[in-house]
Amino acid sequence: MKIAIYGRQFNDTVLPYVQQVFNQLAQHDVEIYLFKDLDNFLSGKITIQSGYKTFVKEDQFKGVIDVFLTLGGDGTLLDIVSFIRDSGIPVIGINFGRLGFLAGVNKSDIAAAINAVANRKYTLDERVLLKIESDADIFGDGTLALNDVTFHKRDDSAMITIHAYLNGELLNSYWGDGIIISTPTGSTAYSLSCGGPIVLPQSGNMIVTPVAPHNLNVRPIVLSDDNVLSFEVEGRSASYLVSIDSRTIIVDSPIKISISKADFQFNLVRLDNESYLSTLRNKLLWGIDARNY
Repeated sequence: MKIAIYGRQFNDTVLPYVQQVFNQLAQHDVEIYLFKDLDNFLSGKITIQSGYKTFVKEDQFKGVIDVFLTLGGDGTLLDIVSFIRDSGIPVIGINFGRLGFLAGVNKSDIAAAINAVANRKYTLDERVLLKIESDADIFGDGTLALNDVTFHKRDDSAMITIHAYLNGELLNSYWGDGIIISTPTGSTAYSLSCGGPIVLPQSGNMIVTPVAPHNLNVRPIVLSDDNVLSFEVEGRSASYLVSIDSRTIIVDSPIKISISKADFQFNLVRLDNESYLSTLRNKLLWGIDARNY
């Protein structure tokens, strides 16, 4: 098995857990590919078995890597979307961050998780991706979202107006700080904090959630992911922000942006002792009531 390991820089307090990851991998017949920047960061800090290879984002992974392992939080796992794109490579995350909703392996479960992955004792949780297109090439290769796409005013600007179209027909004009278009995966992220609903991963939907709308009668709406949404933004400020998962760019010219479901999916590794509903209860305390215990 060939396992690629990706991570950002992190606090030295987690280095013992990183060392445990590599110690556990050394006990299995796996070939390690380490992200070049992470390799540079870890140099001299931990001991890694000899013979591993390094990779950069521009490498081709389809047919080469069997599993991607991320070290960090949910934001680190979201980075991987632009790496693997349509390759279908399964991804599992070890959580060194706070919540760890997507990167669901706790530090205390590292040994069991790596043993399960090395022995292929897991299932694949297929997640929808959103594809972003525009009439200006401003996103580069970051045109896929696992969580959400967000339009937002800049910190020092007045509210913006977002004209949203559903398959070419006007859906609504949103006045406020912004709008979130999320997948079911992203329904438990920024959308949830702005009053959006929890939507189960295989529901076939995308969610439109306004951010601080200046209308009392504007609420989130759930749509089939077979639709195409397009947006035009206007406001007193000449620029606004567009975020695709954890990546944010400044848009300073009038453009039209469309969002639709990608024709391939993201494969999240689900270990045998996990389920989406148990993650909801354990991570977000969903439905937890003292009367039940």
